[in-house]
Amino acid sequence: MADGTTERAAAERAGAEQPVERLTAADLDVRELGERATLVQFSSAFCRPCAATRRILADVAGMVAGVAYADVDAESHLGLVRRLEVTRTPTVLVLDADGRVVRRAAGLPRKADVIAALGEAITGEQGRAERVGNVTAGRP
Repeated sequence: MADGTTERAAAERAGAEQPVERLTAADLDVRELGERATLVQFSSAFCRPCAATRRILADVAGMVAGVAYADVDAESHLGLVRRLEVTRTPTVLVLDADGRVVRRAAGLPRKADVIAALGEAITGEQGRAERVGNVTAGRP
């Protein structure tokens, strides 16, 4: 039987959902979470894909009112990294308005996947592509 860390890392690579975790602004060292959702990126100093991930997440957060973006330095937040079992950078978390982790992924995300996950966080509904389209355009 594999240990939980290995199983979680494999699930993270596959993009599988994890147990719901709730984060606060204090956890992330930010003033406040987004009114509607928050995109969180765990980065490290020598992470090449982190810069591209940063551009994607900042761009998507700027498209939708009430969405915040937080870039967390993994090396400066080891307690949180351990708590969330972040195994590589970049790791991206999508939080709903209450700070619950709706989606997580490791590695460089595709912009379309970030938009879809953000739509899920905002609407609270899975598989509603028509709603994701509205979120993309910045409409409620």
